[in-house]
Amino acid sequence: MKKEDVPQDLSSLGKITKEVCYATDENGKYTTQLSKGWDVKITALDAAWDDIALRVEQARQKVLNNEASPLLFFMEKALMDISILAGYTGFWKWQISRHLKPGVFKVLSDKKLQRYAEVFNVSIADLKNMSVNET
Repeated sequence: MKKEDVPQDLSSLGKITKEVCYATDENGKYTTQLSKGWDVKITALDAAWDDIALRVEQARQKVLNNEASPLLFFMEKALMDISILAGYTGFWKWQISRHLKPGVFKVLSDKKLQRYAEVFNVSIADLKNMSVNET
């Protein structure tokens, strides 16, 4: 792609950051060029974020229906799976699987809840109530 052909489609990320692309200059040599965005990539990212929002809402409903503990909601919100959460908390994966059950979660000690709360950057009360401060 030539330097002047690097896409400059405006995206929400374009206001915050720019992507480095490789392009050829007028001498045919590769160089870097900043891009504000590209419609194809913007569409793909929007679809991915819509999917994430749906998964977060489905997790919220499972918690409200007493099918899962609030950990599921926070895991989806933070784009974590059990393995990642295990790495951050120090809990074994099988323990986190148990903690995802509402009955088990309700009897967890404050010490264990605090470990989760710290990972998700919320208070224990917010962890129990699925409250999120979006800042």
